[in-house]
Amino acid sequence: MIIGTAGHIDHGKTALVRALTGVDCDRLKEEKTRGITIDLGFAYLPLTDGITLGFVDVPGHERFVHTMVAGASGIDFALLVVAADDGVMPQTLEHLAILDLLQVEHGLVVLTKADLATPERLAEVHAQIRAATAGGVLQDADIVPVSSITGQGVEGLRERLAAEARRHAARASDGRFRLAVDRVFTLSGIGVVVTGTVLGGVVQVKDEVRVSPSGLRARMRSLHAQNQPMEQGRAGDRCALNLAGEHVGKDSIHRGDMVVDPGLHAPTDRIDARLRLLSSETKSIGPWHPVRLHHGSVEVGARVVPLEGDALQPGEVADVQLVLARPIAAAALDRFVLRDVSAQRTIGGGQFIDLRAPSRQRRTPERVAQRAALAMADPQAAFAALLDASPYAWDLLAFGRDRALSTDRLDAIAAALSPVIFDLGEQRIVLGRTHWQRFVESLLDHLQTFHAAHPDLQGVGREKLRLAVQPRLPPGAFALALLHADLAGRVVRDGAFVRLAGHTLKLGPEREALWQAIAPLLGGETRFRPPRVRDIAAVLKRPEAEIRQTMKFAARLGLADEVAHDHYFLRVTVHEMVLIAAELAAQAKDGQFTAARFRDRLDNGRKVAIQILEFLDRQGVTLNHGTLRRIQARYLDLFGPAPQ
Repeated sequence: MIIGTAGHIDHGKTALVRALTGVDCDRLKEEKTRGITIDLGFAYLPLTDGITLGFVDVPGHERFVHTMVAGASGIDFALLVVAADDGVMPQTLEHLAILDLLQVEHGLVVLTKADLATPERLAEVHAQIRAATAGGVLQDADIVPVSSITGQGVEGLRERLAAEARRHAARASDGRFRLAVDRVFTLSGIGVVVTGTVLGGVVQVKDEVRVSPSGLRARMRSLHAQNQPMEQGRAGDRCALNLAGEHVGKDSIHRGDMVVDPGLHAPTDRIDARLRLLSSETKSIGPWHPVRLHHGSVEVGARVVPLEGDALQPGEVADVQLVLARPIAAAALDRFVLRDVSAQRTIGGGQFIDLRAPSRQRRTPERVAQRAALAMADPQAAFAALLDASPYAWDLLAFGRDRALSTDRLDAIAAALSPVIFDLGEQRIVLGRTHWQRFVESLLDHLQTFHAAHPDLQGVGREKLRLAVQPRLPPGAFALALLHADLAGRVVRDGAFVRLAGHTLKLGPEREALWQAIAPLLGGETRFRPPRVRDIAAVLKRPEAEIRQTMKFAARLGLADEVAHDHYFLRVTVHEMVLIAAELAAQAKDGQFTAARFRDRLDNGRKVAIQILEFLDRQGVTLNHGTLRRIQARYLDLFGPAPQ
């Protein structure tokens, strides 16, 4: 169990920890000289039954409240320290507010320096404490008088904490690993060490991890948990991680970073959250209000954008968007604290809802429904509600990543909800059964209407159809949806087009004969530089208009494609050229190729090669970046051979 102290400066927090553990948490020279705690201090108390109590001693001075937040973010049990001679003081109230905002629900109030107070004074301070904690997480907490000097009450407090530790339910470790870094240092012969509290999951020696938000790759060389060498660290442990890697150094990792499971590295700088503005505030929070955001061990500047009404009033709770000055590593439902920009006071805090918040259309009914779903604590209930919120198709892997859920937990959610799933590797797009049936009906209705209006056209362009059908699926999921058993045999993909299975186009006898004369001219050794319409007309001694009409009809049938004006290529040739472009991209280290390399492979001249590439750009097969192009793999099947 990790126990954190809280309270006003000079109320005896460090002396209390020393009395309980025998360890002096003031480790910095400046702390020794000034007699106050500046940074986090740590001490451990092994019990006889194998349980270890870990203590986090946090500073009480108002200038170091940001450090107090970092310490409080990872604790299981709070000791609110109040000196009997001073009573409740300003930092007592601020620390108490932070415990409330972080929802540290278990704790005791320790009345220190009890040897210096009369019974009447103790009763008076007792009443102050009860008034200060009323309505908060510690309102029912016991108040224990102690003296670190005489030892009064210390042994009883130690036994009480031991009993709490035995009752304490260990944090669930079925999530994915996250550790909030609060210290970074090097040890001779060991290397870089980071310390922090494991917020979720399990990490083992030799595991690969990422440092977020930088993305630095590292490997676990060794670790200590509760100040003991261990093979693994679990959720709730105070850990010291010895990290190794190509670019790992003391200057490459910072307080406020997170060491995470590699799959969790996805920093964010725009977050929708639920915020409670403290009733002690005298002013409301309007649009773009500047604040300092504290989450885990990180402190970052942010702006608050209210999402309900024009402003958030003191004492109110409402949804807001937090726009950060720089990206941070976080998880949905994490707690946070806000302080004013001068770092003089805590003004509020709450819980993250959506780590991928949009910059526009933040108040639409769709966004309200999405936030309501994402705010649910139970992940299965949250994802079920999300599937009933527009756009109805959601990436289960992204949802799990942002909540730091394990693969087993995601599989259990999918099994329980039994949705339609399109597995794209890095994405798993999920659609509820009701909305999937709506998708199927919408797609079939659209094709039926299109064929009735355009009986002479081959079908609807695949991308145009995707954008027209509701619910709208991402491109990769849409391609898989067309292959689903509910649509197989009912729709047909003709390269870049989609049609109903019963819709057919055929060349009439005269056009068929003319096409049989044209097709050989477009193939063979000249297939990469076929003749244009006027050239074909000259060879066959037929009118250009007749050749042009036949070619257009052949294109509708998927037999040919008009790459440039009056310049048609056989569909099988276009397919071959797409594969050549993909091969060139695969051979390049950066996945990009030049028009010159493409021209050389086709041996058809720069002008024609550029026309072909511009055609592929328009279809989405290639992306043009100046003089370089890269392939969009999801469109490689657009120009497969026409169906027979």
